[in-house]
Amino acid sequence: MTIELLETHKVFKGEQRKYSHYSTVLDCDMVFSLYLPEASEKQPTSLIWWLSGLTCTDDNFSQKSGFQKAASDQEVAVVIPDTSPRGEDVPDEDRYDLGKGAGFYLNATQEPWAKHYQMYSYLTEELPEIVHQLIPDFSGKESIMGHSMGGHGALVLGLKEPQRFKAISAFAPILTPSEVPWGKEAFSAYLGTDKASWKEWDATYLIKQVEQAPPVFVTQGTNDQFYEEQLKEDIFLKAAEGKTVQYQAEPGHDHSYFTIATFIKKHIQFHINELNR
Repeated sequence: MTIELLETHKVFKGEQRKYSHYSTVLDCDMVFSLYLPEASEKQPTSLIWWLSGLTCTDDNFSQKSGFQKAASDQEVAVVIPDTSPRGEDVPDEDRYDLGKGAGFYLNATQEPWAKHYQMYSYLTEELPEIVHQLIPDFSGKESIMGHSMGGHGALVLGLKEPQRFKAISAFAPILTPSEVPWGKEAFSAYLGTDKASWKEWDATYLIKQVEQAPPVFVTQGTNDQFYEEQLKEDIFLKAAEGKTVQYQAEPGHDHSYFTIATFIKKHIQFHINELNR
């Protein structure tokens, strides 16, 4: 497989890199970003995955969140995949919440989506093999976080692979996609109308099933314009009883990267605490 380095930017004590490669799982060209602290050259380095939200690419988090200062200080690598397959031959819709930029981190089973929209397999099988080799001394320890649709993705991946991920965190995640408009539209298109097939991609169902869930940390702004319709936490928190879940409502904060920038240091510290246990 050919991996092409597209960009390198020195930032704090590390480098923000952008790569491209051809994905056999998604059958298209893909890009991803990787932050490598200088310390990765001389000591075992852990990895945090960041999954972005609707309409985003890897650039949104790398350019708007300011995460690099905390990652540099904590000497941790951070990888940022794209949100969906891309390219002229990849199916799309003329809307922001379905198609390109809206892969929902699942494996689609319905046409015309099934050929390319296999984001779960891409993130659990193909991309890890690439990213692990780019870290000079990878410790083998990983955790995962995300925002909105990416918060949904982080919870799903983390709960489906609890032995792999040491911790999960999310900003304004879609906690119960089977019950809200964003999730219903995406699941109907990608998975079909049989709601039984939706369960394996719904964090509320998954957290009830997993015996030993990784610790979960959620930040939700009280001024988030999507909160009431898309992001309510009640059903998820009830399902998560008995699990280690911290849910923090932050007064006055919204759905934007301003909120992420405000609390990203706290989230990275949460991950470091769990990665170092």
